[in-house]
Formats: sequence, structure tokens, C-alpha cells
Amino acid sequence: MNKKMDQSIPPDLQAMISAQISRRALLAGAGGIGAASLLGASAITASESASAAPATVRFGNWSLYLDYDNKTKKYPTLVDFTKKTGIQVKYMEAIDDNDSFTAKVTPQLKLKKDIGYDVVAPTEWMAARWITSGFAQKFDDAKIPNKKNVLPFLLNRPLDPGRHYTLPWAGIIAGLAWNKKILPAGLTSIEDKTHPERGLFSNPKLKGKIEVLSEMRDTVGLIMMWQGVDISKPFTQAQWDNALSYLQKKIKDGWIRQIKGQSYAEDLISGDAVAVIGWSGDINQLNLQNNNQFGFGLPESGGTFSTDNMLIPSTSPNKEGAEALINYYYDPAVAARVSNYIAYVCPVAGAQDAMAKLNPAQAKNPLIFPDDAMWKKLFVFRGLTAAEQIKFSTGFQKIAGNA
Repeated sequence: MNKKMDQSIPPDLQAMISAQISRRALLAGAGGIGAASLLGASAITASESASAAPATVRFGNWSLYLDYDNKTKKYPTLVDFTKKTGIQVKYMEAIDDNDSFTAKVTPQLKLKKDIGYDVVAPTEWMAARWITSGFAQKFDDAKIPNKKNVLPFLLNRPLDPGRHYTLPWAGIIAGLAWNKKILPAGLTSIEDKTHPERGLFSNPKLKGKIEVLSEMRDTVGLIMMWQGVDISKPFTQAQWDNALSYLQKKIKDGWIRQIKGQSYAEDLISGDAVAVIGWSGDINQLNLQNNNQFGFGLPESGGTFSTDNMLIPSTSPNKEGAEALINYYYDPAVAARVSNYIAYVCPVAGAQDAMAKLNPAQAKNPLIFPDDAMWKKLFVFRGLTAAEQIKFSTGFQKIAGNA
């Protein structure tokens, strides 16, 4: 991202810290928001934790979130990291959901016991909770000199001013996705009464074939924006309830097939779902594997944006190795390699120039390096008080249980 674009970023994005946008479930995990999806997908046993060599960095991340070579069955940038530093990395697609993952490791964190990870990547709102709970170690900035490459607008968050505990792994964009064979013209709105074929909940071809995210800030957030609410600013309980009622009606009327985490991708592939509220990077991954079969776009009313963030758990015995890994991924050339694969928003300054050498087409991809027009359509769900979090989540989960 160039300096001109940094200066054009709207105030709501510059003040993004208090955003509490939740994240997705594993593509390979159980779908839906039932009991299965609340279980950690890769719990670390005591023996596994004990067997990890002190020099090994254990990195717990989300699914489909690191460059991967299908032929070698390895992660190329990790292979190069080990060659460069001699440090081995145990990489695990461990985070299925912010709440369930954190709930799973919190007892050990409170007891100051090793949780089996030296680096984890919770979404920004959850990373803030880790910091305030004392569950994150402060960086030795001298060990992470590449921290200077974090994009300026992501540097000073009230979450972590100066980024002493976290560095963004990637930015997340939520919008609309669809099967291009069935909907060649795509979707531009949550609902459109004038041009019903353009709306997610107005195109008759989609009834019973729609899936929406189990992350309430994305699903309800997109609905609220369509209803004219600025989700980045204070809104009323009535406005929230109005969006929730709309979602409930669409479930009752048979428009929504299921409410899911990242496993909605499986249903797009099978054809059980034709359109979804989903994440841009996931759709890019599906297109790489399925001949560019799916489209993705932001509703005219806007999409949501947040970041996932690397941090070092307070119980990690290998802080130095973790810092070396974090520093490595803030090298612009390395960040470009990762972004070229995962196609989420890249948080590293200089990576766009590196991408131009690696893959010129991707360097112009606004889903990786948003341009001015894209930034103007991205909004951050405002921070919630503890009481709001409980009330909003309870109401959403109750409605989602009917889908």
C-alpha cells in the first residue's frame, strides 16, 4: 500500500481497535454452530507438548492461512525459515473459532502451564482480551526489527499502541460470494426489490441455497449496513434487534440453508449452497482449486474488515524462537509469498512492491492490497461492552440454532 492510500483510509478504519469482529471455523472441521464446531480441532496433549524440542516453534493458526505446496506437502516459507535460522516449526491449523480456542486454553494459561503453542493468531478483539488478561508476552523489539514494516494505520491501536504484544497476520474482508455458473451476473446487495436477481435474499434461485457465517459481527453487520446503520459508530439496541429479526425471518421463510463457519466452502463446492456471506480469502482458495468457479464482492452498502494477530502466549517457553518467526514473516518478500497464496489483506509495508515482482496480477488485487475505492466500502464493527457482548451473542446463537 502506498503512502497516498494510507492517508486516504477512512477514520473508522484508523480507529479499528475496538472492532470486535469474530473469525471463522475450520474448512475441514464440522459445520454449523452445534457442539461439534465448539470443540478444538487440534487439542495438544501433554505428551505432544512435552515432546516438542525447546528449539521448535509451535505455531497455532487458522485453516488455509499459510502458503502450502501440494506436491511436497510442506509450507515453503516455513521450509525456508528453518534453512535460514535452523529453527524447526510445528505448524498446526489449530484455531477453529476465537471463543472455543480461547476457552480451551484459558485454564492452562491461568495455571501458568504450557498450552502447546509459542505463537497463536486470534482476531483483534480476542487478542485484546489475551493482552488484558495477561496471557500475552511483551515483545523484545530488538528481536523483531521487521516490526517497522507494519502498515502505519495498523501500528497504533488502543488494543496495543506501538504493537508491543501483537502484529497483524492478515486482514479479513467479509462480503458476498456465489457460484458463477448459476449466478453469472453476481450479487450486489443483501436484498434488492427493484432488481431481485441482484440480492442475496431476493433472488428466487437462492431460496434454501444460502449459507451465512456463524460469526455474528459479519453476518449481522452486513445486514445492519444494508439497513442503513453505520456499524463502526454507536448504534442502538433497536437497530441491532431489527437486523436480528430480519435474519430470523429469512431463516423461518426457508431462505437460509445453514449458519456455518468456514465449512460453508465445502457446501459451495458440493452445490448444496449457491451463495454465502463469506470471506474473500476463502473464495480465492476455492477458485484455485475449482477453476475460478466462484465470485466474491462487497455489497453496495459495504463489507466488514478486521485483522488476525500473531502473539506469544504468556506460557510459551520459546519466546526467542517465536520472535524470530514473527520477524521473518514481516519481511516484505516473505509476506508477499504468503499473501500470494492466502489472498487476504497484507499488513506488511513493502509487500506490494515485492508482489509486483512475484506475481504482478496479485499486486493489483484490491482484496490483498485494497485501493481507495475498496477502503471506502470496508467498515469495522464497533467495540461491544461486556454486557452487549453477552446479550448480542445470546440472541444471535438462539436464532442461529433454528437454521
